[in-house]
Amino acid sequence: MASAQATLRLQKEYKKLIKEPVDNIQAHPVPRNLLEWRFVLQGPAGSDFAGGHYHGKLVFPPDYPWRPPSISMLTPNGRFAPSVNICMSMSSYHPESWNPLWGVGSMLAGLLSFMLEEAPAAGAILNVPMLRAAGKQ
Repeated sequence: MASAQATLRLQKEYKKLIKEPVDNIQAHPVPRNLLEWRFVLQGPAGSDFAGGHYHGKLVFPPDYPWRPPSISMLTPNGRFAPSVNICMSMSSYHPESWNPLWGVGSMLAGLLSFMLEEAPAAGAILNVPMLRAAGKQ
C-alpha cells in the first residue's frame, strides 16, 4: 500500500502529465493501484523506432519519492528485453543515484532517450545494429 506521501506525489504527477504531456509519451496509473503505471513510448520520427508504440510499466515503492521505481518494457522492441528491469540511474536498479526530484515525465523522457542510444545496460539488448539491418519491428 502506498504511503500518504507517495499517493499525493503520484496523483500530482499524473495531473501534471495530463496538463503538460511529454512528447512521444503517455502514462497512466493502473486502476486500483496507484503504485503501478503503464506507459507507451511512441517512436520519434527519424529514429529506428519511428511509427512504433512500445508499452512498459513503472512499479513504484510504497515510500516513493524517496526510492525509485522499477522500469520495464512489455513490448518487444529490439532495444530492451521484455519484462526485465532496466538498469538506469533513475530506476530501482541504482537506488544510490536516485533523485527524488525526478518525476514520471522526466523518468520516461530519460527512458526514451536511452532507448535511442546503443549503450549497454542490464535489460538492454546489444544487437541493435543487427536488428536494424533486418528491418524495423
